[in-house]
Amino acid sequence: MTSVKIGIAGCAGRMGQMLLNEVRATKGAALAGGTEQPGGTAIGKDVAALIGGAPTGAVVTDDPAALFARADVVIDFTAPAASVHHAQLAAAAGKAMVIGTTGLSVDQRAALAAAARAVPIVFAPNMSLGVNLLLALVEQAAAKLGPGFDIEILELHHKHKVDAPSGTALALGEAAARGRGVALGDVAVRARDGHTGARPDGAIGFAVLRGGAAVGDHEVMFLGEAERIEISHRASSRRIYAQGAVRAALWLQGRPPGLFGMKDVLGLG
Repeated sequence: MTSVKIGIAGCAGRMGQMLLNEVRATKGAALAGGTEQPGGTAIGKDVAALIGGAPTGAVVTDDPAALFARADVVIDFTAPAASVHHAQLAAAAGKAMVIGTTGLSVDQRAALAAAARAVPIVFAPNMSLGVNLLLALVEQAAAKLGPGFDIEILELHHKHKVDAPSGTALALGEAAARGRGVALGDVAVRARDGHTGARPDGAIGFAVLRGGAAVGDHEVMFLGEAERIEISHRASSRRIYAQGAVRAALWLQGRPPGLFGMKDVLGLG
C-alpha cells in the first residue's frame, strides 16, 4: 500500500514537531516535508533532523506552494491568516488539508468554506477524540436539561496561547447553543467586570484562565436551582491533537471536496 505523503505547515514549532513525530510513527503515512517562515533556522534542513530522526529526503522550505506540490495532504496548526492562505493554495493545487488553527474570524471561516468547494478540508478547533465526544455530550445535555439550567464554560491553557476564549471553548458554546436551538452570538457572555447586574436568562458564559504549561482543560457546567452537572476534559499531552490530525489526514484520502469536521472523521454522526 502506498503511503500518504503528509506535509506539516509550521513544522519547527512545538506542535509542528509533535506532528512530525506522529506522522513518522503512523503506518501508511510518510513525511512530505514542512514549511517555516522565511529566515527560519530550520529552512533547508531535512524535516527528520528537527525530531532527531534519520534523514528522509523531505526538507523544510519557506515556500508553501512547493510543499503542496509534494504532499497529498498538508496539516496546518499555524495562525488564522496563514491557514486561510494555505487553504487557497490547497484549492489551487488540488490537495487536501487538515486545519487545527484556532481564533479564525467569521470571514476567515468563510474563506475556508470557499476553498473546500474545490478540495476536501477537515477543520476542527480540537482534534482529540475525547473533546469531540465532549462536544456531542454537551449538545445532548443542553437539549435535555432545557432553559432551567444556566450554562458556564471554563477553560485553562498555557500562558503562551494568544486567543481567548479557546477555539474548543467556543465550539463547546456552539454545541450548547445548538442543543437549545439558539445562535451562540445571541446568548454568549464572554467577559464580566464591575457591576454587571443579574445573569441574563439563557446566557452561555465563558471564563478564561491562562498560566504555566497547561495543555488544555475545558469544563462545561449546567447549573440548576438544586443541582449542578459538570462535564470536563483535561489534556495532558499535545499528542492527542497530533494523533487526531494524522487520523484526519489519512481519512481524507479519496474524499470529495467539502468542509468536514472531526465528527465526520470519527463517525460520530
